[in-house]
Amino acid sequence: MKAIAFHEHGNLDVLKYADLPEPEPGPGEVLVRLHSAALNHVDLFVRAGWPGIRLKYPHILGADGAGVIASLGPGVTGWQTGERVVINANISCGKCEYCLAGQDNRCLEWNLLGETLPGTYAEYVVVPALNLMRIPAGFGENEAAAASLVFLTAWHSLVTRGNLQPAQNVLVIGASGGVNTASILIARYLHAKIYVIGSNADKLARAEALGADVLIDRSQVEDWSREVYLASDKRGMDVVVDNVGSTLPQSIRTARKGGRILIVGNTAGPQVAIDNRYIFSRHLSLLGSTMGTKADFRTVMQLVFAGQLSPVIDQVFPLAEARLAQARLEAGDQFGKIVLSIP
Repeated sequence: MKAIAFHEHGNLDVLKYADLPEPEPGPGEVLVRLHSAALNHVDLFVRAGWPGIRLKYPHILGADGAGVIASLGPGVTGWQTGERVVINANISCGKCEYCLAGQDNRCLEWNLLGETLPGTYAEYVVVPALNLMRIPAGFGENEAAAASLVFLTAWHSLVTRGNLQPAQNVLVIGASGGVNTASILIARYLHAKIYVIGSNADKLARAEALGADVLIDRSQVEDWSREVYLASDKRGMDVVVDNVGSTLPQSIRTARKGGRILIVGNTAGPQVAIDNRYIFSRHLSLLGSTMGTKADFRTVMQLVFAGQLSPVIDQVFPLAEARLAQARLEAGDQFGKIVLSIP
C-alpha cells in the first residue's frame, strides 16, 4: 500500500512516500481502506520526536481518517465490507477500571493512531471495530475525517469536563486551529458568549463568521488578558480553552471566581510559571483534557452528521504531498483542518 512514513525523527525531509505492507485485521479489528485523513499538531510532534519516544519504524503518522471497510477480522459482527466509516483514533483496552467506567480516554493502556500506533497517512489502517462509526449517505468523507478528533476533543473539554452552560463567557485562545474552530462552533451551539484571541485581523474575521462575539488581536494589544477582562465588563471568563500551553498564566488571569481552565494541549511548549494566588483566591479549576470517550464521540459526531456542527476545512492535499500539508500546518497558515485525499 502507499503510505507516508518516516524511519527517523527530524524535519519535513524525513517523510517518505513509500510502498509498505498492507496490514491485516486481528480479532475484533477491521481493515479500513482510507479515502481521507486529516492533520493535527501531534503529527508534527511525533515526527520531530521527544526523549523516550519508542516507535516501530517505519512509522505512519495520522489520527483522523475516513473511508470504507475493506475486510473484517475474526469475531467482528454488525459490520459489512463496503460500509463508509469514520474512525475514532483513541484506542483503549476495554478492560481496565477506566474503560469499564466509561472513561476510556483515561485507559491504562491508551494509544492514539499515528502517535503510538500506525496511523492514517496511508491507503489502509487497522482499527478495533468499536472505534468505527457509520457515515450517513450524502456526508463527505473529507468532512468526517476533519471533524473526528478535534470535535471529540472540544466536546469532551467544553461539555464533559468544562460544563459550559448557555450565556456563560468562554474564551478560546487562538482563532484558527482545528480544536479552536471546533470549540467556537460548539460554544455557539451551546449559546455561550464567545471571546477569541487571534494573531491577526484576517483570522479573527473568520472566527467571527463562525460565531465568535468578541475578538481580540494579540498583535495589537500589550496584555490581552486585561483586554478580555475589560471587554467582559470586568466579569471575567467562566471557561477558558487553552491548547497553547505557554499562554496559561494569561488564561488564568482572565478567569472569574469559580472559573474552569481547560488545558487541552501545549502547541507552544509544555512548561510555564503560574501565580498560585489566582488559583486559590478565585476558586479556579485547572482541568486537563485529552481527546474524549466513545460516548462523547458518538454524541458529537451525530451532531456533525446532522449538520448542527460543521467542520472547517482549510485545504485538501493529495496523500503524496503530505510534506506540503505539514509545512502549512507548521507555519500556522491554516484556518481549520488540513485534509489529505487518498485516491
